[in-house]
Amino acid sequence: MNILIQGCTILDKLSPFNGKIADVLITDGVIQKIATNLNDNAEIINGSGKYLSAGFFDLNANLGELGLENKEDFETGSKAAMAGGFTGLALMPNTLPPVDAKAQVQYLINRAKNNLVDMYPIGTLSQKREGQHLAEMYDMYQAGAIAFSDGDAPVQDAGLMERALLYAKGFGALVMALAEDKQLAAGAKINEGITSTLLGMKGIPNLAEELMVNRNIYLAQHTQSKIHFSTISTAHSVQLIQKAKENGLPITCDVAAHHLVLTDNVLLDFDSNYKIKPPLRTQNDVDALIEGLKNNTIDAIVSQHTPQEIELKQVEFETAAYGMLGLQTALPLAIKAGLTATQIVEKMAINPRNILGLPLPSIGESQKANIVLFDIDTEWEYNAENNFSKSSNSPFLGTILKGKVWMCVNNGLVWEG
Repeated sequence: MNILIQGCTILDKLSPFNGKIADVLITDGVIQKIATNLNDNAEIINGSGKYLSAGFFDLNANLGELGLENKEDFETGSKAAMAGGFTGLALMPNTLPPVDAKAQVQYLINRAKNNLVDMYPIGTLSQKREGQHLAEMYDMYQAGAIAFSDGDAPVQDAGLMERALLYAKGFGALVMALAEDKQLAAGAKINEGITSTLLGMKGIPNLAEELMVNRNIYLAQHTQSKIHFSTISTAHSVQLIQKAKENGLPITCDVAAHHLVLTDNVLLDFDSNYKIKPPLRTQNDVDALIEGLKNNTIDAIVSQHTPQEIELKQVEFETAAYGMLGLQTALPLAIKAGLTATQIVEKMAINPRNILGLPLPSIGESQKANIVLFDIDTEWEYNAENNFSKSSNSPFLGTILKGKVWMCVNNGLVWEG
């Protein structure tokens, strides 16, 4: 492999070339030379008007393995990830069986070898994600689990969450939490507000999230443990986390890309592709989430990629499964939300790795190439032909998106769009 990317703008705060336009020569997966007007017998890639950064990293991806390969497997999930600019994925344990033992962690790590996209299993907090007894967290950590979460099954037992935080603190692991009070959200499918009233549907109040955010902040404070909030969605959640950070608590959080551009108004046609959890909220919440990203209250943007079979989506809204595809649309949605290329790199490449304690890829000579080449201006249609997922549950299929991934390089492998 011999590639020369000409005239790209480098975005890497750790590099002396940050913000500069240069040519980048990559040979056998290693950055050999960075300079202007390079000449080499290599495949030429036009980098004009494009940005070169560390490959994106997703803190919240569901790929189906183990047991749900009919929704997505590593092959199709990797293709969707590469097309979205992701060279690393943290895999939620929402599988069948859940990833709650070291054997499952080891299987996933072995399964993901020799891939352009690095796969990092997240182990469960509780056995079988049932929220009753702690899982074998330390065994999974030793086997390679990158963090611990019950995924889309929020932990309701405060005592269990406290024990999980204390236990993980003992060996330096990260606990990730989806904040939802199941009793307040019981029987509801969409956000509580004007739209739910118009549709005659029971809504999930913002309080269902905010109550659990507040509880987990108190538990993190009590245990002096770090915690990461997954896919926050309300304005008040942003305020609570901002205050906790100002008080010096080791708290981080992320937001799903679709929560930055969609509101519950899109549900008036009962399109089940918009049925997600946390639910789509109001414009006030969207504005607060975007502001939270810009003032660094919110650390990262995630895809929350959740493929579902057509049989689980093309049904009545009430019975449809939650989730939408997200790997290939995260970049365009971040652009649509008004983020700059520099902010996107920070929220989608740098901060996710920092949160997990992973080394940061560097764009420097003699460094391993773990990169994405993208722009924020090219318009393209997301359609059945270029959707690489096994599933098709995205409301953005058939629409024109702005912002394109042109290339990913990692582990000596290359993907070109």
